[in-house]
Amino acid sequence: MRRSAAGLTLEICPTPETVAKPGRLRVGFTASRKVGGAVERNRAKRRLRAVAAAVLPLLGREGTDYVLVARPATLGRAYGGLLEDLAMTLAAAHLKLNAGERP
Repeated sequence: MRRSAAGLTLEICPTPETVAKPGRLRVGFTASRKVGGAVERNRAKRRLRAVAAAVLPLLGREGTDYVLVARPATLGRAYGGLLEDLAMTLAAAHLKLNAGERP
């Protein structure tokens, strides 16, 4: 499932049972060439790592895989804006994930 905001795109899915560990969530980061050259892509991923370190311990769910995808706006967006983007996309994605779960 994918949710987008100005500064990032968030993709989430349940962690496969074969690799899931209790009390853990998995997170990954990516940036395409659309973001810029290698220096810009690395900077964007560093910014996403910092935002994830601040938000995911509070709002992330165990047993879920998260992938944060950098967008061209990731580099110029204020840190507070990126925090809001991640919190907003997490809330929307978790709602959608809950709606898709079967009892």
